[in-house]
Amino acid sequence: MDTAHETTELLDTKLLRLLDLLYSTGSVTRAAELLGQSQPTVSIWLAKLREALHDPLFVRTPAGMQATPRAQALIEPTRQALAALRQISEWQPDFNPATAQRKFRICMTDASHITLLPQLLAHVRAAAPQVALEATRIDADTARLLTAGEADLAVGLIPDLETGFYQQTLFEQQWVCLANARHPRIGKTLTLKQYQAEAHAAIASGTGSGLLAAALKRQQIERKVILEIPGFLGLPAILSTTDLIATLPRQIGETLAKVTGLAVHTCPVPIPGFTVKQHWHARYHHDPANRWLRGVCSALFLQNK
Repeated sequence: MDTAHETTELLDTKLLRLLDLLYSTGSVTRAAELLGQSQPTVSIWLAKLREALHDPLFVRTPAGMQATPRAQALIEPTRQALAALRQISEWQPDFNPATAQRKFRICMTDASHITLLPQLLAHVRAAAPQVALEATRIDADTARLLTAGEADLAVGLIPDLETGFYQQTLFEQQWVCLANARHPRIGKTLTLKQYQAEAHAAIASGTGSGLLAAALKRQQIERKVILEIPGFLGLPAILSTTDLIATLPRQIGETLAKVTGLAVHTCPVPIPGFTVKQHWHARYHHDPANRWLRGVCSALFLQNK
């Protein structure tokens, strides 16, 4: 034989507040004043409360409204419930970088390790001394890491991040060429003829390298690539000791040149620029710690300050 199960209806918050105030004041009139309601309205609420709890709850005596044993048993859980509701309503999450103890994980390219990470680390160490940073690569797993909260931000050119992600442009990137400052055949200006004649070192991976290769192909310009490397870290030593040239984004190019004394040339081939953005998942859009980190990145790198 089937048994029907009735669904218990939760009490309205205003009824819980009425129970608490009647217990404290012993007066319908005073409870109405504290609730900002008329006495007839509060009387209606009390009738609903009695019906819901199957008990008179309060009875009129010369000393005022006195609680029944049922009301006495309910007052403590009622006050606990109200306190919990107030805590939820008043809760305003905050992130104090000066005292926070946590690690931020940021997906970025190896170029960003050289150009962005040192500035970001210096700021974080000054503003949030107990916060640690972890840099991890951008790859096919980046979207999952951001969605799961296993990474906080992704910084770079990441066109595959779409639905469910926010993004903010930090700066525009153009292209330059690097060469040995004492290159035997290149003076102050790198010409298109020299660009096609000289030997090149090329970065073999990354979205930016794909954009470069596609632009050269569209313009039917061929490079004599004799060395391919996976990233930028070994490039300065190679260019400083050979006559190779390299085409790379302006920010990483100028940073490497400043450190190693390489020559920076305007790229003689019109390569379309691209935007470097920071990306985060919608789940963490209002998270205080994530908002703080995003604010730091935008302050440091917005429009390539």
